[in-house]
Amino acid sequence: MTSKSPKVPGENSYWRRNLTVLWFSTFMTGIGFSMITPFLPLYINQLGNFTKNQLVIWNGIAFSSTFLVMAIVSPIWGKIADRRGRKLMLIRAALGMAIVISLQAFATAAWQIVVLRLLQGVFSGFVSNANTLIASTAPRAESGKALGTLNTGVISGTLLGPLVGGAIAQYFGYRIPFMITGSLLFLAFIMVTIFIKEDFTPIPKGEEESTKEIFHKLKNPNLILAMFVTTMIIQTSNNSINPIISLYVKQLMHGSDKVTLIAGFVAAVPGIANIIAAPRFGALGDKIGTSKILIGGLIFAVLVYIPQAFVTNVWQLAILRFFVGISDACLVPQVQTLLAKYTDAKYTGRIFGYNQSFQSVGNVCGPLLGSFISSTLSYSAVFISTSCLAAINLAWVSTHFKKRAKK
Repeated sequence: MTSKSPKVPGENSYWRRNLTVLWFSTFMTGIGFSMITPFLPLYINQLGNFTKNQLVIWNGIAFSSTFLVMAIVSPIWGKIADRRGRKLMLIRAALGMAIVISLQAFATAAWQIVVLRLLQGVFSGFVSNANTLIASTAPRAESGKALGTLNTGVISGTLLGPLVGGAIAQYFGYRIPFMITGSLLFLAFIMVTIFIKEDFTPIPKGEEESTKEIFHKLKNPNLILAMFVTTMIIQTSNNSINPIISLYVKQLMHGSDKVTLIAGFVAAVPGIANIIAAPRFGALGDKIGTSKILIGGLIFAVLVYIPQAFVTNVWQLAILRFFVGISDACLVPQVQTLLAKYTDAKYTGRIFGYNQSFQSVGNVCGPLLGSFISSTLSYSAVFISTSCLAAINLAWVSTHFKKRAKK
């Protein structure tokens, strides 16, 4: 359907173009970030003489630092987005991160990476603001499909990035991907500035409603809060793997000189499944119910993480990571769709800003949890703990939906 929403003037005249531009922009963002993430532990390892425990701790801090700041600033940016517009937030995020990430290529110590990633957190939020803009302009009847399609942009980039980044890092070193990422983000900044249209009516500062007033006016505030917590647990689960995935690959390959290249491939595998599945699950959710897709994804996540702890070679891990991509396609896009469907368009920036904060809390807790478990137990234990978190999330979501169904 392409029915016009009375709350967003001129909606049908530009929301599809915005979706196309933001798809390419998030695609480039995905490429850039996925060039860096799988190899950050190996890059940090080059910046000092660390023991295994010291390395995983530095990795946990480096991964978490960005999201710690994001958890604090996201509601602030969300409030400014409702006042000044989402396009401005996209411009701010793209340009700021382009500069900060480029500087990381010149780091000479692990603490410098941590400081720059803290600063990166101030400017982060490009993908979340892209989701907010599409959620606030796309017709409600097509929001699931639109957000699912947008999600394939960053996932496609995430798929390609580790493959390209792995080859570049293997032959040219770890610093070059940071420079390329900065360039791609600057290109996204140019595209958003020129092509994105937003028919935005600002809310006068004196007429802004408090958080309490906004939640009081929501159709289903309990559902919104439940999705915030769900987002946090999803991100904690997914990101507990990030600090150890390349190190786990290195352990499985017994010191092979192709670790960087293969680690990039393993990091890219979930994207293959996600790019295929995400828009299809989004469209299916619009037809049969988004909550059913979310529940199914959580059940599959519980099952697919456990065997990753017991793999004996890297190809077994790669196959299981493909299945992780399928489960991921059922999770975050569905949460965002539920938030969009149950939030008035004029509050979308604030609500997605709060959700970004919960997501950032999960992004902080995940790497720290993974680093702690891997340093005290083993890499394999991280996958077991991730499965347990997915089970907790499944119980939480199932309980909430059952209560909602009885009303």
